[in-house]
Amino acid sequence: MSGYNAQEEAEADRVLMVKKILSAAFYALASFMITVVNKTVLTSYAFPSYQVLGLGQMLATILVLWFSRYMKMLQFPPLDSSVARRIWPLPLIYMGNMATGLGGTKELSLPMFTALRRFSILMTMIGERFVLGIRASWPVQASVLAMVGGALLAAADDVTFSWTGYTLVLLNDGFTAANGVYMKKKLDSKELGKYGLMFYNALFMIVPATIVAWCTGDLESSAAYPHWSDMLFLAQFLMSCVMGFVLSYSVMLCTQYNSALTTTIIGCLKNILVTYLGMIIGGDYVYSWLNFVGLNISVLASLGYTYVTFKRKPANYILLNEQSNKIDTV
Repeated sequence: MSGYNAQEEAEADRVLMVKKILSAAFYALASFMITVVNKTVLTSYAFPSYQVLGLGQMLATILVLWFSRYMKMLQFPPLDSSVARRIWPLPLIYMGNMATGLGGTKELSLPMFTALRRFSILMTMIGERFVLGIRASWPVQASVLAMVGGALLAAADDVTFSWTGYTLVLLNDGFTAANGVYMKKKLDSKELGKYGLMFYNALFMIVPATIVAWCTGDLESSAAYPHWSDMLFLAQFLMSCVMGFVLSYSVMLCTQYNSALTTTIIGCLKNILVTYLGMIIGGDYVYSWLNFVGLNISVLASLGYTYVTFKRKPANYILLNEQSNKIDTV
């Protein structure tokens, strides 16, 4: 009987590992696609407002999930007075994450954007330690520090330096880290589920985001944009909106089956491809040897982290029980 139970447990472990890998791959693909499409829309086509593009992504998320619930393809709790309390502070983090991410994409070359995004990994690791009580193993910590070190080296010789771009990306790192950690916390509590979190995040923030876009003149400048009749631009704009929903779903899925840190690192790992393609896409990367070396150090450290993460046993994460001051191996 014990042998049968052991076989069942082994099979369950294999299924879980497949789910971990597939959800991580899905997130990596979605994150890569939306980064490239956003860069094309905002830089190559010079679309004037990343805020309006973000509004399109929010609207697409709301419409797709509402229609899916209406058709009974999925379920999530209806809106009531307790939803805001149960979801807070995720909507605020969601809007900040989207706005600063799109702004940073527009302001910086893709290689530097992806390098600076790796600071979100360090922030996530710190957030997991203090919010979720999870301490990363030493190999994980070493690979994260190497990624950040490579990004700093690249930034030291970035001839296209932009205060606005750097500020937006570093703010985006903080929002990404907070989103991953609190998303994991909310998903574990199973109050709203992944679809409810996605729907109400977008629903609660679309009105404030629209007001901000109107006050800054972004709605007016976007309405006057001359390329709305360009079918290729329109197709990529709509693709960006839909990919915003797909990305949100993939983040939920990856965070559900993996850790918040793993979700963040996978998002940066896909940037290996984005880093090198970004030297061509957008046309705003300027080569220097120190910058190029720093980018490659960060890329290699990303590969190292991926190996450590998916090879490690569950015991490599340590759950800190603060109440009893004991350290329990998960």
